[in-house]
Amino acid sequence: MDFLWAFLVGGAICVVGQLLIDLTKLTPARILVSFVVLGVVLEGFGLYQHLVDFAGCGATVPLTGFGYTLAKGTREMIDSTGWLGILTGPLSAGAAGISAAIVSGLIAAFLTRSKPK
Repeated sequence: MDFLWAFLVGGAICVVGQLLIDLTKLTPARILVSFVVLGVVLEGFGLYQHLVDFAGCGATVPLTGFGYTLAKGTREMIDSTGWLGILTGPLSAGAAGISAAIVSGLIAAFLTRSKPK
């Protein structure tokens, strides 16, 4: 049942993104940034954790989950180190995902060839 809820919640988040692309004049970049900010705001109010507990990876894998990770890391670092956690929290919490994206992009760049237009 966990897989079903993860699929449905993650799919619903993606459907919202697709509807925003199709029905509004927002650019994909603005939609992506909006999703990250939405994750930060929802975690700031303590609401996103309930969705993560319910849907697991269906809530943490989309971009709203990245915002959730940044806000959660910031909150934890502020609790442990004080106001310096505002700077170090998001970096330490998001380091694995950011590093994976950079390494994946680097590998793809080495394994493929660009084509002239």
